[in-house]
Amino acid sequence: MEVKKSKFISYAYEIANATEVKDILSTIKDKHNKATHIVYAYKCGAMAGKTDAGEPKGSAGSQIYNLIELKALDNILIIIVRYFGGTKLGIGLLTRTYRTAALEVIKK
Repeated sequence: MEVKKSKFISYAYEIANATEVKDILSTIKDKHNKATHIVYAYKCGAMAGKTDAGEPKGSAGSQIYNLIELKALDNILIIIVRYFGGTKLGIGLLTRTYRTAALEVIKK
């Protein structure tokens, strides 16, 4: 999806354990080596994690993780890649955009 010239690309992966997260992230970082931010959240049993990857605190990884919890998902990794388009979105729009990007990939 595109918002004010910033591009957001969402990925969802079924994971069997938390160690798979590192390998998948490495692949995504190689594929999108010019991306501004690569944020993610995952839940696999009792293991969970999230990161805002340089975005304002709570605006990205927490939005993804909250949806994972809300939808009662498990064994899932959601990654959203952002290419900055030159216009700051502001915290409200940024938060809504990450939440929408996560929701769309969950639906698929």
